[in-house]
Amino acid sequence: MFKRKIYDKLVKWKQEEKGHKAILIEGARRIGKSTVAEEFAKANYKSYILIDFNQASPAIKKAFFDYGNDLESLFMILSVEYGTRLYPRESLIIFDEVQAFPRARQMIKYLVQDGRYDYIETGSLISIRENIKDITLPSEERSLRMYPMDFEEFAWAMGEEMLIHYIRKCFDKKEPLIDALHKKAMFLLKQYVLVGGMPKAIDSFIAYQKQFEPCEQEKRDILETYRDDIHKIDRSYRSKVLSIFDQIPAFLSQHEKRVRIQSLTNDEAGLEYEETFFWLADSMICNECFQCSDPNVGLSLNEKRNFIKCYMGDTGLLITHTFDESSENEFHYHKEMMNDKLSVNQGMFFENVVAQMLVANGHKLYFYTHYSAEKHRNDIEIDFLLTTGSKVSQKLIPIEVKSSKSYKTTSLDSFCKIYKNRIDSACVIHPKNLSIREDGTLCLPVYMTFCL
Repeated sequence: MFKRKIYDKLVKWKQEEKGHKAILIEGARRIGKSTVAEEFAKANYKSYILIDFNQASPAIKKAFFDYGNDLESLFMILSVEYGTRLYPRESLIIFDEVQAFPRARQMIKYLVQDGRYDYIETGSLISIRENIKDITLPSEERSLRMYPMDFEEFAWAMGEEMLIHYIRKCFDKKEPLIDALHKKAMFLLKQYVLVGGMPKAIDSFIAYQKQFEPCEQEKRDILETYRDDIHKIDRSYRSKVLSIFDQIPAFLSQHEKRVRIQSLTNDEAGLEYEETFFWLADSMICNECFQCSDPNVGLSLNEKRNFIKCYMGDTGLLITHTFDESSENEFHYHKEMMNDKLSVNQGMFFENVVAQMLVANGHKLYFYTHYSAEKHRNDIEIDFLLTTGSKVSQKLIPIEVKSSKSYKTTSLDSFCKIYKNRIDSACVIHPKNLSIREDGTLCLPVYMTFCL
Protein backbone atom coordinates (compact mmCIF):
# COMPACT_ATOMS: atom_id res chain seq x y z
CA MET A 1 0.00 0.00 0.00
CA PHE A 2 1.16 3.53 -0.71
CA LYS A 3 1.76 5.83 2.23
CA ARG A 4 -1.35 7.98 2.75
CA LYS A 5 -1.79 10.99 5.03
CA ILE A 6 -5.28 9.89 6.07
CA TYR A 7 -3.74 6.87 7.85
CA ASP A 8 -2.43 9.09 10.67
CA LYS A 9 -5.89 10.62 11.04
CA LEU A 10 -7.34 7.13 11.54
CA VAL A 11 -4.73 6.40 14.22
CA LYS A 12 -5.68 9.64 15.98
CA TRP A 13 -9.39 8.75 15.74
CA LYS A 14 -8.79 5.35 17.35
CA GLN A 15 -6.74 6.85 20.19
CA GLU A 16 -9.08 9.73 20.93
CA GLU A 17 -12.54 8.28 20.40
CA LYS A 18 -11.96 4.81 21.89
CA GLY A 19 -15.07 3.43 20.21
CA HIS A 20 -17.40 6.34 21.01
CA LYS A 21 -17.72 7.35 17.36
CA ALA A 22 -17.59 5.52 14.07
CA ILE A 23 -15.75 7.16 11.20
CA LEU A 24 -17.04 7.51 7.64
CA ILE A 25 -14.35 7.86 4.98
CA GLU A 26 -15.98 9.75 2.12
CA GLY A 27 -14.50 10.22 -1.29
CA ALA A 28 -14.73 9.64 -5.00
CA ARG A 29 -14.54 6.17 -6.46
CA ARG A 30 -11.20 4.38 -6.79
CA ILE A 31 -9.08 6.64 -4.58
CA GLY A 32 -8.04 3.90 -2.13
CA LYS A 33 -10.60 4.19 0.70
CA SER A 34 -11.04 0.43 1.16
CA THR A 35 -7.31 -0.23 0.95
CA VAL A 36 -6.32 2.26 3.62
CA ALA A 37 -9.14 1.08 5.93
CA GLU A 38 -8.05 -2.55 5.65
CA GLU A 39 -4.35 -1.76 6.08
CA PHE A 40 -5.21 0.29 9.16
CA ALA A 41 -7.24 -2.63 10.52
CA LYS A 42 -4.41 -5.12 9.99
CA ALA A 43 -1.88 -2.96 11.83
CA ASN A 44 -3.99 -1.68 14.72
CA TYR A 45 -6.43 -4.45 15.73
CA LYS A 46 -6.30 -8.06 16.85
CA SER A 47 -8.90 -8.95 14.21
CA TYR A 48 -11.19 -7.27 11.71
CA ILE A 49 -14.08 -8.00 9.36
CA LEU A 50 -14.53 -6.14 6.07
CA ILE A 51 -18.06 -6.28 4.69
CA ASP A 52 -18.22 -5.13 1.08
CA PHE A 53 -21.89 -4.30 0.62
CA ASN A 54 -21.55 -4.40 -3.16
CA GLN A 55 -20.80 -8.12 -2.83
CA ALA A 56 -22.24 -9.13 0.54
CA SER A 57 -24.43 -12.22 0.50
CA PRO A 58 -28.21 -11.98 0.95
CA ALA A 59 -27.78 -13.78 4.29
CA ILE A 60 -25.50 -11.01 5.59
CA LYS A 61 -27.85 -8.24 4.52
CA LYS A 62 -30.85 -10.10 5.94
CA ALA A 63 -29.08 -10.39 9.28
CA PHE A 64 -28.94 -6.59 9.63
CA PHE A 65 -32.74 -6.46 9.33
CA ASP A 66 -33.54 -9.56 11.39
CA TYR A 67 -31.15 -8.95 14.29
CA GLY A 68 -31.08 -5.16 14.59
CA ASN A 69 -32.31 -5.57 18.16
CA ASP A 70 -30.22 -8.66 18.89
CA LEU A 71 -26.59 -7.58 18.37
CA GLU A 72 -25.23 -10.71 20.02
CA SER A 73 -26.77 -12.82 17.24
CA LEU A 74 -25.71 -10.35 14.56
CA PHE A 75 -22.08 -10.46 15.67
CA MET A 76 -22.18 -14.24 15.82
CA ILE A 77 -23.48 -14.42 12.22
CA LEU A 78 -20.77 -12.01 11.00
CA SER A 79 -18.08 -13.93 12.85
CA VAL A 80 -19.17 -17.28 11.40
CA GLU A 81 -19.80 -16.00 7.85
CA TYR A 82 -16.37 -14.33 7.64
CA GLY A 83 -14.50 -16.93 9.68
CA THR A 84 -13.13 -14.32 12.04
CA ARG A 85 -13.27 -14.19 15.81
CA LEU A 86 -14.22 -10.81 17.24
CA TYR A 87 -12.63 -9.48 20.43
CA PRO A 88 -14.27 -6.77 22.54
CA ARG A 89 -12.38 -3.46 22.13
CA GLU A 90 -9.75 -5.22 19.99
CA SER A 91 -11.65 -5.74 16.75
CA LEU A 92 -12.72 -3.47 13.91
CA ILE A 93 -15.69 -3.93 11.59
CA ILE A 94 -15.47 -2.17 8.22
CA PHE A 95 -18.63 -1.34 6.30
CA ASP A 96 -17.19 -1.00 2.81
CA GLU A 97 -19.28 0.76 0.13
CA VAL A 98 -21.86 1.52 2.79
CA GLN A 99 -23.88 3.62 0.34
CA ALA A 100 -25.01 0.32 -1.23
CA PHE A 101 -26.75 -0.73 2.00
CA PRO A 102 -28.18 2.23 3.98
CA ARG A 103 -29.52 -0.09 6.69
CA ALA A 104 -25.98 -0.73 7.95
CA ARG A 105 -25.28 2.97 8.19
CA GLN A 106 -28.51 3.55 10.06
CA MET A 107 -27.48 0.91 12.62
CA ILE A 108 -24.20 2.68 13.43
CA LYS A 109 -25.93 4.53 16.27
CA TYR A 110 -26.76 1.29 18.11
CA LEU A 111 -23.52 -0.47 17.21
CA VAL A 112 -21.44 2.37 18.64
CA GLN A 113 -23.61 2.59 21.74
CA ASP A 114 -23.07 -1.14 22.24
CA GLY A 115 -19.38 -0.34 22.54
CA ARG A 116 -17.85 -3.74 21.82
CA TYR A 117 -16.07 -2.93 18.56
CA ASP A 118 -14.83 -0.04 16.45
CA TYR A 119 -16.42 0.81 13.10
CA ILE A 120 -15.15 2.35 9.89
CA GLU A 121 -17.49 3.06 6.97
CA THR A 122 -16.28 3.82 3.47
CA GLY A 123 -18.52 5.34 0.86
CA SER A 124 -18.45 6.94 -2.51
CA LEU A 125 -20.26 10.22 -2.39
CA ILE A 126 -21.50 9.75 -5.92
CA SER A 127 -24.04 7.36 -4.45
CA ILE A 128 -24.23 8.17 -0.75
CA ARG A 129 -26.52 11.19 -1.18
CA GLU A 130 -28.91 9.15 -3.29
CA ASN A 131 -29.38 6.47 -0.67
CA ILE A 132 -29.98 8.30 2.60
CA LYS A 133 -33.42 9.72 1.94
CA ASP A 134 -35.21 7.23 4.16
CA ILE A 135 -32.73 6.84 7.03
CA THR A 136 -31.73 8.88 10.06
CA LEU A 137 -28.05 9.76 9.90
CA PRO A 138 -26.23 8.75 13.08
CA SER A 139 -24.71 11.46 15.28
CA GLU A 140 -22.27 8.77 16.44
CA GLU A 141 -20.56 9.05 13.05
CA ARG A 142 -17.71 11.39 12.10
CA SER A 143 -16.98 12.13 8.45
CA LEU A 144 -13.46 12.21 7.08
CA ARG A 145 -12.88 13.28 3.50
CA MET A 146 -10.30 11.47 1.41
CA TYR A 147 -8.83 12.67 -1.85
CA PRO A 148 -6.72 11.20 -4.63
CA MET A 149 -3.04 11.03 -3.74
CA ASP A 150 -1.64 14.55 -3.62
CA PHE A 151 1.73 15.57 -5.01
CA GLU A 152 3.50 14.83 -1.75
CA GLU A 153 2.00 11.32 -1.54
CA PHE A 154 2.88 10.78 -5.21
CA ALA A 155 6.48 11.75 -4.49
CA TRP A 156 6.59 9.29 -1.57
CA ALA A 157 5.34 6.55 -3.88
CA MET A 158 8.11 7.43 -6.33
CA GLY A 159 10.74 7.12 -3.60
CA GLU A 160 11.39 10.87 -3.36
CA GLU A 161 10.91 11.42 0.39
CA MET A 162 14.16 13.36 0.71
CA LEU A 163 13.27 15.65 -2.18
CA ILE A 164 9.95 16.48 -0.54
CA HIS A 165 11.72 17.18 2.75
CA TYR A 166 14.11 19.51 0.93
CA ILE A 167 11.25 21.33 -0.83
CA ARG A 168 9.52 21.98 2.50
CA LYS A 169 12.77 23.22 4.00
CA CYS A 170 13.26 25.67 1.14
CA PHE A 171 9.66 26.87 1.43
CA ASP A 172 10.03 27.51 5.17
CA LYS A 173 13.25 29.47 4.60
CA LYS A 174 11.88 31.12 1.42
CA GLU A 175 15.01 30.03 -0.44
CA PRO A 176 15.26 28.67 -4.00
CA LEU A 177 16.16 25.03 -4.55
CA ILE A 178 19.54 24.06 -5.94
CA ASP A 179 19.04 24.33 -9.69
CA ALA A 180 19.53 20.61 -10.37
CA LEU A 181 16.97 19.71 -7.69
CA HIS A 182 14.52 22.32 -8.98
CA LYS A 183 14.68 20.65 -12.40
CA LYS A 184 14.19 17.26 -10.77
CA ALA A 185 11.18 18.53 -8.81
CA MET A 186 9.61 20.04 -11.95
CA PHE A 187 10.15 16.75 -13.79
CA LEU A 188 8.38 14.93 -10.94
CA LEU A 189 5.57 17.50 -10.95
CA LYS A 190 4.94 17.01 -14.67
CA GLN A 191 4.84 13.26 -14.13
CA TYR A 192 2.21 13.87 -11.46
CA VAL A 193 0.17 16.10 -13.78
CA LEU A 194 0.09 13.28 -16.34
CA VAL A 195 -0.36 10.28 -14.04
CA GLY A 196 -2.43 11.91 -11.31
CA GLY A 197 -3.26 10.61 -7.87
CA MET A 198 -5.43 7.52 -8.46
CA PRO A 199 -3.58 4.62 -6.75
CA LYS A 200 -4.22 2.12 -9.58
CA ALA A 201 -2.76 4.52 -12.15
CA ILE A 202 0.30 5.20 -9.99
CA ASP A 203 0.79 1.50 -9.32
CA SER A 204 0.68 0.80 -13.06
CA PHE A 205 3.08 3.68 -13.78
CA ILE A 206 5.62 2.27 -11.32
CA ALA A 207 5.10 -1.38 -12.31
CA TYR A 208 5.78 -0.60 -15.98
CA GLN A 209 8.98 1.32 -15.28
CA LYS A 210 7.42 4.78 -15.44
CA GLN A 211 5.80 4.35 -18.81
CA PHE A 212 2.71 6.48 -19.27
CA GLU A 213 0.75 4.27 -21.63
CA PRO A 214 -0.20 1.46 -19.18
CA CYS A 215 -1.66 3.85 -16.61
CA GLU A 216 -3.81 5.52 -19.28
CA GLN A 217 -6.04 2.46 -19.51
CA GLU A 218 -6.48 2.48 -15.73
CA LYS A 219 -7.61 6.09 -15.90
CA ARG A 220 -9.94 5.41 -18.82
CA ASP A 221 -11.54 2.62 -16.77
CA ILE A 222 -12.06 5.01 -13.85
CA LEU A 223 -13.69 7.62 -16.09
CA GLU A 224 -16.02 4.94 -17.42
CA THR A 225 -16.86 3.98 -13.85
CA TYR A 226 -17.80 7.60 -13.16
CA ARG A 227 -19.98 7.71 -16.27
CA ASP A 228 -21.66 4.44 -15.30
CA ASP A 229 -22.39 5.82 -11.83
CA ILE A 230 -23.83 9.02 -13.29
CA HIS A 231 -26.21 6.89 -15.34
CA LYS A 232 -27.55 5.46 -12.07
CA ILE A 233 -28.61 8.76 -10.51
CA ASP A 234 -32.03 10.42 -10.66
CA ARG A 235 -33.28 10.60 -14.24
CA SER A 236 -34.43 14.20 -13.85
CA TYR A 237 -30.89 15.60 -13.86
CA ARG A 238 -28.81 12.63 -15.10
CA SER A 239 -28.30 14.03 -18.61
CA LYS A 240 -27.28 17.45 -17.28
CA VAL A 241 -24.64 15.93 -14.97
CA LEU A 242 -23.22 13.86 -17.80
CA SER A 243 -23.20 16.87 -20.12
CA ILE A 244 -21.29 19.05 -17.65
CA PHE A 245 -18.90 16.21 -16.82
CA ASP A 246 -18.04 15.77 -20.48
CA GLN A 247 -17.52 19.53 -20.95
CA ILE A 248 -15.03 20.05 -18.11
CA PRO A 249 -11.94 20.06 -20.37
CA ALA A 250 -13.67 22.55 -22.70
CA PHE A 251 -14.52 24.85 -19.77
CA LEU A 252 -10.94 24.79 -18.50
CA SER A 253 -9.46 25.37 -21.94
CA GLN A 254 -11.21 28.77 -22.12
CA HIS A 255 -9.17 31.85 -21.32
CA GLU A 256 -11.29 32.79 -18.30
CA LYS A 257 -12.18 29.16 -17.36
CA ARG A 258 -15.20 30.26 -15.36
CA VAL A 259 -18.72 29.36 -16.39
CA ARG A 260 -21.76 31.61 -16.12
CA ILE A 261 -24.38 29.06 -15.20
CA GLN A 262 -27.25 31.04 -16.74
CA SER A 263 -25.45 30.99 -20.08
CA LEU A 264 -25.78 27.21 -20.29
CA THR A 265 -29.50 27.32 -20.66
CA ASN A 266 -32.54 29.51 -20.10
CA ASP A 267 -33.19 31.16 -16.75
CA GLU A 268 -35.82 28.61 -15.76
CA ALA A 269 -33.36 25.72 -15.95
CA GLY A 270 -30.44 27.70 -14.50
CA LEU A 271 -31.04 26.34 -11.00
CA GLU A 272 -30.92 22.77 -12.30
CA TYR A 273 -27.50 23.35 -13.83
CA GLU A 274 -26.33 25.01 -10.63
CA GLU A 275 -27.32 21.86 -8.72
CA THR A 276 -25.51 19.79 -11.36
CA PHE A 277 -22.20 21.51 -10.64
CA PHE A 278 -22.74 21.11 -6.91
CA TRP A 279 -23.57 17.43 -7.36
CA LEU A 280 -20.27 16.85 -9.20
CA ALA A 281 -18.40 18.67 -6.43
CA ASP A 282 -20.27 16.82 -3.69
CA SER A 283 -19.32 13.53 -5.33
CA MET A 284 -15.70 14.77 -5.27
CA ILE A 285 -15.32 14.06 -8.97
CA CYS A 286 -14.73 17.79 -9.35
CA ASN A 287 -13.44 20.69 -7.28
CA GLU A 288 -15.64 23.76 -7.52
CA CYS A 289 -14.27 27.30 -7.29
CA PHE A 290 -16.69 30.15 -6.58
CA GLN A 291 -16.43 33.79 -7.45
CA CYS A 292 -15.88 36.14 -4.52
CA SER A 293 -17.54 39.49 -5.14
CA ASP A 294 -15.71 41.31 -2.34
CA PRO A 295 -12.19 40.05 -1.53
CA ASN A 296 -12.46 40.32 2.22
CA VAL A 297 -11.48 37.81 4.90
CA GLY A 298 -15.01 36.43 5.04
CA LEU A 299 -14.80 34.97 1.54
CA SER A 300 -17.80 32.71 2.01
CA LEU A 301 -19.95 35.73 2.94
CA ASN A 302 -19.29 37.23 -0.48
CA GLU A 303 -19.66 34.06 -2.49
CA LYS A 304 -21.43 34.41 -5.85
CA ARG A 305 -22.81 31.20 -7.28
CA ASN A 306 -23.81 32.39 -10.71
CA PHE A 307 -20.18 32.06 -11.82
CA ILE A 308 -18.17 28.92 -11.16
CA LYS A 309 -14.94 27.21 -12.15
CA CYS A 310 -15.12 23.44 -12.32
CA TYR A 311 -11.79 21.61 -11.93
CA MET A 312 -11.34 17.85 -12.17
CA GLY A 313 -10.72 16.25 -8.79
CA ASP A 314 -7.66 14.51 -10.20
CA THR A 315 -5.13 15.96 -12.60
CA GLY A 316 -4.38 12.60 -14.25
CA LEU A 317 -8.06 12.04 -14.98
CA LEU A 318 -8.25 15.51 -16.54
CA ILE A 319 -5.40 14.60 -18.91
CA THR A 320 -7.14 11.39 -19.96
CA HIS A 321 -10.53 13.13 -20.13
CA THR A 322 -9.07 15.81 -22.40
CA PHE A 323 -7.43 13.38 -24.79
CA ASP A 324 -9.95 10.55 -24.55
CA GLU A 325 -10.53 10.55 -28.30
CA SER A 326 -6.87 9.83 -29.02
CA SER A 327 -5.86 6.37 -30.16
CA GLU A 328 -4.48 4.24 -27.39
CA ASN A 329 -1.30 3.94 -29.45
CA GLU A 330 -0.86 7.69 -29.74
CA PHE A 331 0.29 9.14 -26.45
CA HIS A 332 2.37 11.94 -27.91
CA TYR A 333 0.92 14.45 -25.45
CA HIS A 334 2.90 12.81 -22.64
CA LYS A 335 6.17 13.61 -24.37
CA GLU A 336 4.95 17.09 -25.26
CA MET A 337 4.01 17.82 -21.67
CA MET A 338 7.35 16.57 -20.32
CA ASN A 339 9.17 18.77 -22.87
CA ASP A 340 6.96 21.84 -22.36
CA LYS A 341 5.73 21.65 -25.95
CA LEU A 342 2.09 20.72 -25.42
CA SER A 343 -0.01 21.95 -28.33
CA VAL A 344 -3.13 22.58 -26.21
CA ASN A 345 -3.47 25.07 -23.36
CA GLN A 346 -0.95 23.77 -20.81
CA GLY A 347 -2.12 26.41 -18.36
CA MET A 348 -5.39 24.53 -17.77
CA PHE A 349 -3.46 21.53 -16.42
CA PHE A 350 -1.22 23.64 -14.21
CA GLU A 351 -4.19 25.52 -12.79
CA ASN A 352 -6.06 22.25 -12.20
CA VAL A 353 -3.17 20.66 -10.33
CA VAL A 354 -2.81 23.79 -8.18
CA ALA A 355 -6.53 23.60 -7.35
CA GLN A 356 -6.16 19.93 -6.47
CA MET A 357 -3.25 20.58 -4.13
CA LEU A 358 -5.02 23.48 -2.42
CA VAL A 359 -8.17 21.40 -1.83
CA ALA A 360 -6.10 18.51 -0.46
CA ASN A 361 -4.63 21.00 2.04
CA GLY A 362 -8.10 21.93 3.26
CA HIS A 363 -8.64 25.18 1.33
CA LYS A 364 -12.01 26.12 -0.12
CA LEU A 365 -11.51 27.59 -3.60
CA TYR A 366 -12.44 31.14 -4.57
CA PHE A 367 -11.52 33.35 -7.51
CA TYR A 368 -11.95 37.08 -8.11
CA THR A 369 -12.74 39.15 -11.18
CA HIS A 370 -13.35 42.86 -11.57
CA TYR A 371 -15.37 44.18 -14.48
CA SER A 372 -14.38 47.55 -15.86
CA ALA A 373 -17.35 49.42 -17.33
CA GLU A 374 -14.91 51.77 -18.98
CA LYS A 375 -12.95 49.00 -20.71
CA HIS A 376 -16.02 46.78 -21.24
CA ARG A 377 -14.12 43.75 -19.97
CA ASN A 378 -12.68 42.16 -16.85
CA ASP A 379 -9.50 44.07 -16.06
CA ILE A 380 -8.57 42.08 -12.93
CA GLU A 381 -8.60 38.29 -12.76
CA ILE A 382 -7.20 36.45 -9.74
CA ASP A 383 -7.08 32.65 -10.07
CA PHE A 384 -7.35 31.81 -6.37
CA LEU A 385 -7.93 33.63 -3.09
CA LEU A 386 -6.83 32.11 0.22
CA THR A 387 -7.01 33.39 3.79
CA THR A 388 -4.31 33.08 6.39
CA GLY A 389 -3.78 33.89 10.06
CA SER A 390 -6.17 33.64 12.99
CA LYS A 391 -9.91 34.26 12.82
CA VAL A 392 -9.32 37.59 14.54
CA SER A 393 -6.60 38.85 12.20
CA GLN A 394 -7.07 37.11 8.87
CA LYS A 395 -5.38 38.33 5.71
CA LEU A 396 -5.73 37.47 2.00
CA ILE A 397 -3.32 35.60 -0.24
CA PRO A 398 -4.14 36.32 -3.90
CA ILE A 399 -2.68 33.71 -6.26
CA GLU A 400 -2.00 33.82 -9.98
CA VAL A 401 -0.98 30.64 -11.81
CA LYS A 402 1.37 30.93 -14.78
CA SER A 403 2.35 28.02 -17.01
CA SER A 404 5.12 29.77 -18.97
CA LYS A 405 8.43 31.18 -17.78
CA SER A 406 7.70 34.52 -19.40
CA TYR A 407 4.62 36.33 -18.15
CA LYS A 408 3.08 39.53 -16.81
CA THR A 409 1.20 39.95 -13.54
CA THR A 410 -0.92 42.97 -14.44
CA SER A 411 -4.04 41.68 -12.66
CA LEU A 412 -2.19 40.67 -9.52
CA ASP A 413 -0.36 44.02 -9.35
CA SER A 414 -3.62 45.95 -9.73
CA PHE A 415 -5.35 43.82 -7.12
CA CYS A 416 -2.53 44.41 -4.62
CA LYS A 417 -2.69 48.18 -5.12
CA ILE A 418 -6.44 48.29 -4.49
CA TYR A 419 -6.55 45.87 -1.54
CA LYS A 420 -3.06 46.30 -0.07
CA ASN A 421 -4.41 46.66 3.48
CA ARG A 422 -6.15 43.28 3.27
CA ILE A 423 -3.22 41.29 1.86
CA ASP A 424 -0.76 39.11 3.74
CA SER A 425 1.33 38.34 0.68
CA ALA A 426 0.71 38.01 -3.03
CA CYS A 427 1.76 34.79 -4.71
CA VAL A 428 2.65 33.75 -8.25
CA ILE A 429 2.80 30.02 -8.94
CA HIS A 430 4.97 29.30 -11.97
CA PRO A 431 7.44 26.80 -13.48
CA LYS A 432 10.48 28.76 -12.30
CA ASN A 433 12.40 28.48 -9.03
CA LEU A 434 11.40 30.28 -5.84
CA SER A 435 12.04 34.01 -5.77
CA ILE A 436 10.75 37.11 -3.98
CA ARG A 437 10.10 40.26 -6.01
CA GLU A 438 11.01 43.71 -4.80
CA ASP A 439 7.37 44.40 -3.95
CA GLY A 440 7.30 41.31 -1.71
CA THR A 441 5.37 39.06 -4.11
CA LEU A 442 6.30 35.44 -3.48
CA CYS A 443 6.98 33.49 -6.66
CA LEU A 444 6.68 29.76 -6.01
CA PRO A 445 7.42 26.81 -8.30
CA VAL A 446 4.26 24.79 -9.04
CA TYR A 447 5.43 21.77 -7.04
CA MET A 448 5.64 23.92 -3.88
CA THR A 449 1.87 24.53 -3.82
CA PHE A 450 1.41 21.66 -1.39
CA CYS A 451 3.21 23.78 1.24
CA LEU A 452 0.54 26.53 1.22
